Amino acid sequence: MSTTAKMAKYKKQLAALDAHKAEMKKPADQRDASKLLEPREIIRIRHRCQLTGRSRAVYRKFGVCRIIFRDMASSGLIPGVRKASW
Repeated sequence: MSTTAKMAKYKKQLAALDAHKAEMKKPADQRDASKLLEPREIIRIRHRCQLTGRSRAVYRKFGVCRIIFRDMASSGLIPGVRKASW
């Protein structure tokens, strides 16, 4: 499976997760069962880097993988983050 196909699958899963969260905010008697996800479907969503599509070592707070995070931090593109030295 190509990276483009994996990203498309990830975006579809995120859309379903957003719909699930919106339904869970409603009262129990007004929820649409077709928009709710089962717990196993929520667990299977794998976070991906927004720039490269890499699936491992993705920081949720920034949405990028560790490699891109390091490049961006070294370039000064992430406010409040700087390289540590001691």
